[in-house]
Amino acid sequence: MAGQLSSRQQLDLHKSMLDYLYNAGFMRTYNELRAEAPEVGEFVPDPTSPSSGLLVKKWTSIIRMQRKVMDLEARLAQAHEDLANAGPASSEGSKRVNKEWIPSATPKLTLPGHRDKINAISFHPQYSVLASASVDATVKIWDWETGECERTLKSHTKAVSDCQFDSTGKVLATCSDDLFIKLWNVPDDYKNFATLRGHEHSISSVFFLPGDNQLISASRDNTVRVWDVQTSHCVKVLKPHTEWIRSALPSADGRLILTCSDDHTARITDLESGAMKTEMRGHDNRIECAVFVPQASIPAVRELVAVPATVQSSKVDRLGISFVLTGSRDKTIKLWDALRGQCLWTFVGHDGWVQELAFHPCGKFLLSAADDHTMRVWDLKTGRCLKKIEAHSPFVQCVSWGPTPVVEGSDESDRIVNVVATGGTDKLIKIWRP
Repeated sequence: MAGQLSSRQQLDLHKSMLDYLYNAGFMRTYNELRAEAPEVGEFVPDPTSPSSGLLVKKWTSIIRMQRKVMDLEARLAQAHEDLANAGPASSEGSKRVNKEWIPSATPKLTLPGHRDKINAISFHPQYSVLASASVDATVKIWDWETGECERTLKSHTKAVSDCQFDSTGKVLATCSDDLFIKLWNVPDDYKNFATLRGHEHSISSVFFLPGDNQLISASRDNTVRVWDVQTSHCVKVLKPHTEWIRSALPSADGRLILTCSDDHTARITDLESGAMKTEMRGHDNRIECAVFVPQASIPAVRELVAVPATVQSSKVDRLGISFVLTGSRDKTIKLWDALRGQCLWTFVGHDGWVQELAFHPCGKFLLSAADDHTMRVWDLKTGRCLKKIEAHSPFVQCVSWGPTPVVEGSDESDRIVNVVATGGTDKLIKIWRP
């Protein structure tokens, strides 16, 4: 090593070492080095000299440079990943279309305005409009292309837990810890035209049934209620669990309801008879979210668990659905056989409660939001986590993919709108776009 330094560099290094040893109080080593480095001559440590402490300064500067190098390497790797996900240019010239786009590490927009954490997000099915529900007892309506807050809905008196547009975008439903569900007339400046009363505890979720004539709600009172939108009457009460029901979602045909609960189970119930069809038991903690696997994702899921197409088709014939995904406070996501209630796969990677799941419209990927401040992208064919995005601090509460409007005469994959929204306990909504 000494041979790689010039005589002048060796002299400066030895002086720096002597200065450090003297100031650190290592006098025995200091005297030994002076004796073994006679070229230093009569070295007299001077704390006021500009060269004093030079060794320490160079050492700390090296550490800073190492950190900068690591940061630049990480940014370069992210740039390569973003470039790989950018997708080919379309035949329309400069317009870029990537049907398998996944969110990059940096959001395009950050929407501040809520005064407490965000519980839910819902995209309007036709326009660039987004609704957000917050613990601050308000619902805000945003333009997700510009980031502008268009209006604030103030009618609930406690935390708003969920918000959902119907399939036409003409009605917005919200639910709250104040025990009420409210319906808002979107074309009429979001006028609150109905309040649904009947639940006896906090309402966790609300969702429109196919046809938009009815909606279902899940509550901490251990019930799922079915409501008539026109009359505001509760037309059915189901009790699929004995503990807090976190969410209730209908199947595509509206015949079945998927619920998840603090009892560590998810269940599929026949809406008409109230009979339980399937119970999914295997999580070690409360289940925060449960979703049916959409038709677009079934081929990828079938490849993951090696289920032949003939077997999968028979399940659809018998029950109308094939697979279910659940996210739990045990930090895992589980894939289930919807007919038998058997766990087929466990997605492991999150370090916090899994709060919400969303499917990529192309069918190949799953997005998850969790209390480990990340949004993760999973490959449904392999079960691997493709990407971890530091989305919110500290917790990510919700994630939603943008609308996929139907365009007559277009291919199914051409309907994909590449926009993702997340909400967190940092009171922010973030928009992720190409």
